[in-house]
Amino acid sequence: MLTSLLELGQSVPDVLGLVGVVVILWYYLLLQLGKCVSDSLCFSLANFIGSVLLLISLWFNWNLASVIIEIAWLGISLYGILKYVRRLKLQP
Repeated sequence: MLTSLLELGQSVPDVLGLVGVVVILWYYLLLQLGKCVSDSLCFSLANFIGSVLLLISLWFNWNLASVIIEIAWLGISLYGILKYVRRLKLQP
């Protein structure tokens, strides 16, 4: 898939951004279908990784509004990851 997108003239940052979008949307769909829970580590990590990939893309194709929402998404995802880790530490 990556090679196909690059052959279609997409730059590496564009492909990374597209992968980030797919990751975020996929896990949001899983959440809505009841296949994933919002306080799971995989959900927060997927959103964190998707945001990082989108921010890499936005570094090369600047859009202030998109950068702001992705930084917020990244921060919220990081909060979810830390909350999960703290919950693990509190369990006997």
